Formats: sequence, structure tokens, C-alpha cells
Amino acid sequence: MMSAAFGSGRRVAGVERLAGGSKKGSYRVQLDGGVTALVYVWNPAEDFWQGVLPSGSGDPADPFSHASGLDLFEAAARRLQATGVRCPRLYLVDRSQELYPGDIAVVEHVPGGSLEALLERDPAAARSPLGVVAGWLAAMEECRSASFGKVVVVDAGKASRGGSCPRVVLDRALRELSEVCAREPRAAREGGRLEDLLRTLAERIEPRKWHGLVHGELGPDHVLLDRDGDPVLIDIEGLMYFDREWEHVFLRLRFGEHYSWLVRPDLDPGRLLFYRLAMHLNLVAGPLRIAAGGHPEREWFGWLAEQHLGRVLAFPEPG
Repeated sequence: MMSAAFGSGRRVAGVERLAGGSKKGSYRVQLDGGVTALVYVWNPAEDFWQGVLPSGSGDPADPFSHASGLDLFEAAARRLQATGVRCPRLYLVDRSQELYPGDIAVVEHVPGGSLEALLERDPAAARSPLGVVAGWLAAMEECRSASFGKVVVVDAGKASRGGSCPRVVLDRALRELSEVCAREPRAAREGGRLEDLLRTLAERIEPRKWHGLVHGELGPDHVLLDRDGDPVLIDIEGLMYFDREWEHVFLRLRFGEHYSWLVRPDLDPGRLLFYRLAMHLNLVAGPLRIAAGGHPEREWFGWLAEQHLGRVLAFPEPG
């Protein structure tokens, strides 16, 4: 594998499986001569969501289908690079399963740690990469499409299911509300009220004719820094054309006090409110599923679900 990526004669000096991640395996491979690369592996054994997702969740025509796979990664990398957003350099892709039992990508190793760690250690030093990320968000917003959905679908000229971004979000939120109510008695007691609230907020949203690029899970842990402190965007498989407010609800959750660096003008308050409730609900349903499985960090996922369940139950009624 490394010979195919970097030429024959390379000797592997060490392999380390990286912690975190639930959809693909990530391995840091050290070669002789001081070369380090990452290997991404997509196969069922590396995907902790296998067996806990609803049926049909792998169809990319659904914008919220399982964001895992080499096809999604390649399409997202091409679109981001064309938009001026830096993601890890791609050295090799292989779908033959002859080099390894799974689809693989050999990519650039970004050694400078995460933006999340820098924000905790030295917020002043993080201002420069935050400024770059803010510029990326502006560029992604301007990369527009009349269609919505995963980049691998839209860029191929195909259609996504759902009718509109709010409709897709509402349909998923209602499914997830039913799932959460079945698992959690506190949610079940509020199920009718929460369903009415979701429908009311969705009905108030005005149609929109364009969609920009969104990462979908853009937190500071998904921005790495190179040796010069410049940012690199990772975990890009979920890239899609969608309402920018969906991205900004997640950004605000994950960046907290630092979100002021990233906020964009003229965000739609109605979309923000509806998407915030749907996002909290998703961050209950998904973590509850994976906490019930064999993920090594399932206790953390259970804690995450509890945090967002509290926010769902306390969500204010619209004025």
C-alpha cells in the first residue's frame, strides 16, 4: 500500500490507530526517511454505525444518509479544493481490496494538532486559523446550487429526495422523535408537544432558491493545523449543498464563545430556530443508537445524548 503511494522500497516503521471517529478507521503510518501519512479505511468492521442505523440509511440520494465511504470522500475533496478550502492532500485511493480488506485512501498527515486544542490552550493564537475558517465559510456559501443534497449526488447531476431542505429536516426529526420517545420515557411524555412544535416551526419557513456548501459537522475538532499553524478541514464525507443555517446551528454549538468569528450576515432566524431543535434531537437519537452498541466510547455518547435531551425538553415554544 505504501509502496503504491510513495514508491517501491519504502519500509513501514510504525502503525498507530487513531482514537475517535465512528465511521471509518484512521491509521497513522510512519515510513523510513521521516515520511508520515494517514490511511483511511472504509469497511463494516471499522464503522460502529453498522447495525444501528435505520434501513435505507446508505442511499446518498437522502441528504442525511450515512456519510461514510470513499466515493463521498473523493467527491467532497474535489469540490472543496475547487472552492479554495484546504483538506488533506490525497496520495492514493484503492477500491480493489487487494491492498487491504476495504476501500482505502492514503492522505496527508497534518501534524499540528486540532483547532479545538489550540482554542483551549491559547485562544489568541487561534485567531488566525479562525479567520481562515471564516473565509472558507464565505467561499462555501458562494458555491451555490439550485439543487440540494450530497455533493456526490448534485455534482453528478442527480436529484436528492425530500423536496426542500426544511422538509428533509422535518421528516428526519419526526422519525428521530419517534425513536427517542421509544427509548426515553421523559421524551415520550412530551412527544405530542414536540411533534407539534417541529411542524409549527417548519411551516413558518419561506422557500429558498439556492443552497450553499456545508460541511455538516464543522466543529473545532474537524479542523487540524499544519506545521505552520494553517488549518486543514477533515471528516469531509458529509459535504452537501444545503441551507447555510444548518451549518451555523452546529458551528454555534461547537465553537461556543468563539462562534463570533464565524457568524455570517443575514442568517434566517426561522431556519435557525427550527434547525436548532432538529439538531438537538439528532444529537439525542444518534448517540443513543451508538451508545447501545459496541463503540469504545459509548459512555461518552450516552452523556452527549443526555445533554441534548435536556435541551430538547426545555426548548421554548415559538412566540
